[in-house]
Amino acid sequence: MSVVVPLQIGSHALSAPLALAPMAGVTDRPFRLLCRRLGAGIAASEMVSSDVRLWHTAKSQRRMDHAGEPEPRVVQIAGGEPAMMARAARLNADAGAQIIDINMGCPAKKVCNRAAGSALLRDESLVAAILAAVVAAVEVPVTLKMRTGWDANDRNGVTIARLAADSGVRAIAVHGRTRADHYRGAAEYDTIRAIKAAVRIPVFANGDIDSGPKARAVLAATGADGLMIGRAAQGRPWIFREIAQFLATGRAPAAPAHAEVRDIMLAHLGHLYAFYGEHAGVRVARKHLGWYRDSAFGRRAADAGSMPPHQGDDTPAAGPAGGARETDALFGELRVAESASAQQSLARAWFDACSGQR
Repeated sequence: MSVVVPLQIGSHALSAPLALAPMAGVTDRPFRLLCRRLGAGIAASEMVSSDVRLWHTAKSQRRMDHAGEPEPRVVQIAGGEPAMMARAARLNADAGAQIIDINMGCPAKKVCNRAAGSALLRDESLVAAILAAVVAAVEVPVTLKMRTGWDANDRNGVTIARLAADSGVRAIAVHGRTRADHYRGAAEYDTIRAIKAAVRIPVFANGDIDSGPKARAVLAATGADGLMIGRAAQGRPWIFREIAQFLATGRAPAAPAHAEVRDIMLAHLGHLYAFYGEHAGVRVARKHLGWYRDSAFGRRAADAGSMPPHQGDDTPAAGPAGGARETDALFGELRVAESASAQQSLARAWFDACSGQR
């Protein structure tokens, strides 16, 4: 059993030391609300550009929509120019953001090519300038999402973390990979442990945390105050309550009943339609349906080339028997459904058909 210590960021006491990692195209408001309901103590928005000229777009407007979200509301900003980052932070705080998170962890080429995200880790003086400018611009707490460094030869995470703490940043989340690693290989936790030893502010460990036992092991290896979970929550938003229960009791909880998973999935689809509108919502829902399938039934070998990889436990539950034509046909129809009613109906039928074969 692990001792779970309450965690606070500024004046905000978190309900659990478990954070949903911001993920572009995934952590929209419907998914954040779902993960918060199922045990995440905090959930940041998808990253918002610091270039306010881009904020008029529908995508940016949705990313800045926090209506109905529980506190603390977190907006993550990305950019590489201190004054622009400061202005973006100030405007978001004025609009209701209660925590500003700075992105220095995204490894995407289109972000790094703009000297933002994890590309900033190569320029420590610029990092210091951005952190100082953002902290000075707002009264709300500022946090930082970072990686361990640019590559294996330039793993300067401890230096960056000290700059953050010295500038007034109130918490740090560290992904246990360098930018060069992207998401390849296993996360390493020694650098996170060194970062935790170097600073007195809360540190969240991030990377490859996909179960209660792994969560306990990462906390023990790093000494971190909390955990941040990203890809493992895709199609499995209940992972937060599973980890919380395991850390509190030392016992793995039973998997959610099929009826509950089905109801979570269908409600999630409904929230996507309401948030994006039916046409866009149906299309956004398709990737989530694949993730729910992977988590609930295990990845189907027949779809190995076309669906996202399994992001949950290392040993996925046994899925429907091979050659199950009914479920194959239903999922094929589901993936091309054009209306919300058809997608909901086919999703229910497909899920129930799969459940009956377990």
